[in-house]
Amino acid sequence: MKIATFNIENVYHRDKSLMRPKLKKCVSDWVSELDNLMHRIQKNTNDIDRIRELTFLLGFDKTDNRPYGVLRKRQGELFLKPHGSAHEPKASRLTDWNGWVALQTVAIPFNATLNKARLIADTDADVLVLQEVEDRASLMDFNHGLLREFNVEPYEQVLHLEGNDGRGRGMAIMAKNGYRLDTLKSHGLERTQDQEPIFEVDCLEYTITTPEGRSVHIISAQFSLDKDTKRKVQVQKVADIYDLMKDSGKELVLLCGTLNDVSYSDCLSPLLRETDLSDVSRHPSCRVEKDLGRASGYFRLGAYRMGVNIRQKDYMLLSPEMKGKLASCGLDRKGMWPDGNSGWETYPNLKSRIHAASSHPLIWGEFKNI
Repeated sequence: MKIATFNIENVYHRDKSLMRPKLKKCVSDWVSELDNLMHRIQKNTNDIDRIRELTFLLGFDKTDNRPYGVLRKRQGELFLKPHGSAHEPKASRLTDWNGWVALQTVAIPFNATLNKARLIADTDADVLVLQEVEDRASLMDFNHGLLREFNVEPYEQVLHLEGNDGRGRGMAIMAKNGYRLDTLKSHGLERTQDQEPIFEVDCLEYTITTPEGRSVHIISAQFSLDKDTKRKVQVQKVADIYDLMKDSGKELVLLCGTLNDVSYSDCLSPLLRETDLSDVSRHPSCRVEKDLGRASGYFRLGAYRMGVNIRQKDYMLLSPEMKGKLASCGLDRKGMWPDGNSGWETYPNLKSRIHAASSHPLIWGEFKNI
């Protein structure tokens, strides 16, 4: 049985907000501090002075005081209409609408989508767990269309759930070769004491029935990227889910997904140090192409291992019983664009960052006697 997990970062179209450059740490801290100050009902003199400082640092003083704003065909953005502009015909009951609608998503370059398909086809897993899938229709078209171009059979079972995010970051699972999805449980509705969803995207439990009739239990999760306190709550919840599964007699358990933190982080300690789960990337049989040149002997802090100097955010964790059946495993980053001074073998048509299959590697494990 071969299982793979991959944050595909959407198939055909991706939300604009997910493609914008991330704020630097200091700017992100200023935004968070300003949000907290603005929510205070009673503000003292120090609060007001700090708000003025933060608005200056964030560039709020760079405003245009022209009288009003209108929406026009300029990349879907709001801009100010200057004085003296020409009168334009208005929409009426008998005429066509004089307007436009901005799309919140942008198309992913075809070469990038092709590399997603090539990466999945090269692995050809029996069960494929995906994160950040925009919708079922796109996934079905990808499954029956592009995967066939690489001479692999499409997946027979395809399930997609949208989740809480609302920006096309749903989760999906695909199975073939006699493996069947038996049960599904979502933890997306569970809330914190403040009545906010614990998981910004979702946390799903799948039960897969093998051709021999055995049950394999998969937890697919995606944790918060920017909020450490939120991530710690999510990690603790997943650790509790795993403990309940073990207490109920479930032995073959696999946890995978984008956990958005490095292995030594305190946030991940409830999973990596307080449970018996094992990381496949630390297994002696884990196969991965090393960085080229001098980077092959370098061990970056937070990386997967020496010579694999990409920051660890994606995981496949195994229960002891599942680890005992692990025959081989690996990490494939041929679809990733090499950052900085690192370099590794990539697909021939990956000539720039926009053609990358994803900024995440694909992780797989092959198991015997299941």
